[in-house]
Amino acid sequence: MTVRHSILTPATMAKVDSAAIGSGIDGYGLMVTAGSAISACVLERYPQATGALILCGPGNNGGDGYVAARFLQASGMPVRLYSLVDPDKLTGDAARARDDWHGPIEKLQDMNCESGQVAVDALFGAGLDRPIEGQAAEAMQKVLESGLPVVAADLPSGISGRTGQIEGVALKAAHTVTFAASKPGHYLLPGAQHSGHMHLVDIGIPQRMIDDHCEQLWLNTPEIWSGSLPSISSSGHKYTRGHLGVFSGSFAQTGAARLAAQAALRSGAGLVTILAPSSATAANAAHLTAIMLRGVDDADALDVLLADKRFTGFVLGPGFGLGEKVREFTGHIAAADRLLVLDADGLSAFADQPDALFSNFAGGEPKLVLTPHDGEFKRLFPDLHQDQTLSKVDRARAAAKRANAIVIYKGGDTVVASPEGRAVINTNAPPWLATAGSGDCLAGIVGALLVQAVPPFEAASAAAYMHGLAGSRAGEGLTAEDLPDNIPSISQLSDLQ
Repeated sequence: MTVRHSILTPATMAKVDSAAIGSGIDGYGLMVTAGSAISACVLERYPQATGALILCGPGNNGGDGYVAARFLQASGMPVRLYSLVDPDKLTGDAARARDDWHGPIEKLQDMNCESGQVAVDALFGAGLDRPIEGQAAEAMQKVLESGLPVVAADLPSGISGRTGQIEGVALKAAHTVTFAASKPGHYLLPGAQHSGHMHLVDIGIPQRMIDDHCEQLWLNTPEIWSGSLPSISSSGHKYTRGHLGVFSGSFAQTGAARLAAQAALRSGAGLVTILAPSSATAANAAHLTAIMLRGVDDADALDVLLADKRFTGFVLGPGFGLGEKVREFTGHIAAADRLLVLDADGLSAFADQPDALFSNFAGGEPKLVLTPHDGEFKRLFPDLHQDQTLSKVDRARAAAKRANAIVIYKGGDTVVASPEGRAVINTNAPPWLATAGSGDCLAGIVGALLVQAVPPFEAASAAAYMHGLAGSRAGEGLTAEDLPDNIPSISQLSDLQ
């Protein structure tokens, strides 16, 4: 059985811990397993370390540090343990972990970092919700300046487990050992850049308890969408694999549409047609072979095309230009009850009147996919963008609900969200995907999956994953033209599970 990789906020993870302990699972036993996993990571990754510095905080994260210190000492590694708080004030399982540690406990302010050591960060973990100040901040700065490798317990201290934002100052871990379920802060920027190599450890909390507290947020993996992917049948033909229309810009702005169209064809669409104004017909015709071409100059011509029910979905925006024509075409496609991927210029055209876009697609099952990068998101959803209490996941979910659309909120931590609250965080995209034309290819992949009858949320999630995989296959230094030939086939995706 395949299991989706659930991501839980720290508040929900605390509920899972309570439920586990309430069911009879020994809380201290969970802590011992967690601490032993931290020590195992240190010993495996840094066997030549001259010693370990254990930085312990006031709660159960600190308790994990005491346990890790005990196991490391038993293995023969020299250990120095530093506590942020008076150890006599610890309570519960953390106090028990303190009592089982038989070495000295030093004050955090007295910490010294020496070359060759490794630091274990057990100060605050994922539950932090306030800026770090005072002695803790000073000690963390010492570690940062020392350059010592850091192994973090649950989440690097200073990173919000809910938003991924830095709370004052944050440690940068080479390895992070987390327990039972990942947190948003592991994958949302800048937290993802501070977490290093992730180790998700089963400490004995049953999967059913994690599932019972599912927040409809997952890591974007094939388990999310593989069951919705199309299968190619020997009885099928090109029209059963969908017909996608991609709108082209004017004579000097045709390349973006062709990138989207080529990516769509490589992603399995049966037919792809560039829909171009008269001024761009020749420019497109000179570059097209398998992709078809049709003239569409105005809304009247679009209505004639929409009468052909074999056109089931469209991509509008790449290189299209701004202005009333975008808004008019969007309204006609919505009125015809067709699927639409709105990208690039298609998004910017509604910056001054986003409600006009949202009203076109209000009600019913979502037929619209929006693909904003951060600047485009800010223009369409300014209030959500400026609300610093929201995480990127929160913003994407709120935007999806407002627009009754699937939102692909792009970036190094792309979030895909649906109106009813399902969301994934995509992590497989290499940094060199940030290049001109890359987003056009993503829009084409989404459109191809939509016309192959993949549900919109699954289509958007699968497309984000396929796009990242294509970038990895193309390699550093890619240009957008390299992406279509590196898009994995449906059968290759099925093999990834």
